[in-house]
Amino acid sequence: GPSPVDRARPGSKHHVITDAQGIPLAVSLTGGNRNDVTQLLPLLDKIPAVAGTVGRPRHRPDALLADRGYDHNKYRRLLWARGIRPVIAERGQPHGSGLGIFWYVVERTIAWLHGFRRLRIRWERRDDIHEAFLGLATCLITYRHVQRLC
Repeated sequence: GPSPVDRARPGSKHHVITDAQGIPLAVSLTGGNRNDVTQLLPLLDKIPAVAGTVGRPRHRPDALLADRGYDHNKYRRLLWARGIRPVIAERGQPHGSGLGIFWYVVERTIAWLHGFRRLRIRWERRDDIHEAFLGLATCLITYRHVQRLC
């Protein structure tokens, strides 16, 4: 039936930004009819500070890899203005242009998220409850990854 989030189209979408190992850095939930590229900047703003070397914690990545759904000149310019190098597949180009070898990382993370049965099929009518389960799944995925390192 129709999505409780957005009545115009059934379903909802999970948007994910991951690091190179597939650990989710930021996730969001939107209606099924929202364009993916509109969620790019809000997801970048959701990335928490990451402590590393001496100095201020990093809030932004060096580069952003994305599929051809994010290929818009406006967002490329906005990424450059933030100091992020966009590596985005171009629409109209044949597949196999080189980003596919990195894209499996995000697809694997989405598969990990949908491994939680509650997220695979949305049963909740309220979006805040579903988004809470999405955040909990993100924490569990990160915990499992850290546990493997120890």
